Amino acid sequence: MSLETRVYQKENTLRFGRLLRASLIDIISSRFLATQLAVRDIKAQYRQSYFGILWAFITPLTTAFVWIFLNSTGTIRLTDTGVPYPVYAFSGTLLWSIIKESINTPMSSTNAAKSILTKINFPKEALVVSGIFKLLFNSAIKVLLLVVFIFVFGVGFHWSLLLLPFALFAAVFFGITLGLFITPLGMLYKDVSRFIGFGLGFLMYVTPVVYAIPKDGIMRTLMLWNPFTPVIVTARDLALGQPLQFLPYYIGLLLVCVPLLCLGLVFYRLSIPIIVERMSA
Repeated sequence: MSLETRVYQKENTLRFGRLLRASLIDIISSRFLATQLAVRDIKAQYRQSYFGILWAFITPLTTAFVWIFLNSTGTIRLTDTGVPYPVYAFSGTLLWSIIKESINTPMSSTNAAKSILTKINFPKEALVVSGIFKLLFNSAIKVLLLVVFIFVFGVGFHWSLLLLPFALFAAVFFGITLGLFITPLGMLYKDVSRFIGFGLGFLMYVTPVVYAIPKDGIMRTLMLWNPFTPVIVTARDLALGQPLQFLPYYIGLLLVCVPLLCLGLVFYRLSIPIIVERMSA
């Protein structure tokens, strides 16, 4: 087997275009490795659990049922959502759990591979791709339950429901973009992951996850400026056959995420080898 030949030159090789191209090439070339890692982790995740795959439903169901109970008992009064509230609450918590998991995916996948990062040389982008595969698998299971909710509570089928997978891909795309910038800092400082958990917990309450956007007040302003709002609302509108309220904002946000994702990939590629070197020192 012929060995790879590398030529080291004096000129600066830290060019953005070259680094991005190398990162994309490694993503494509590491598909098999990423798939194997994802399959291994998915099997281990559910094989070592008594409830198995049911854990994919428990978090969004629990959060939704709390708000459904509070609303049905009159403990809290919520703005009219225009659809049966159980469907509204569950779709919101499900979409929020997907975004939250996608933000944490690059960091959790990279942290889980700490034991092999310092021992084996392989494209580190494979860890991010394997995390995305696991995320899509778990999300597909949750979406099936959402479809059940839609029919059980009388919302019924709308043609826009067929576009829901694309909206979910966009939500994952949005979350992964943020996660790539957080990952290197999260690997160096454990406080970062705790701060992210705290911050996302707060953001949920200024995002129309379990209640609609108010007609006025400071909460309305916060929700309208919140970049998570168009991602949640657009995906929910497609699932429930509602008019798309934030389509221009949604499209603009995704367009902004494209260069940010490229920058995030380069940042990840540059920072992870440095962090691995510090871990092995």
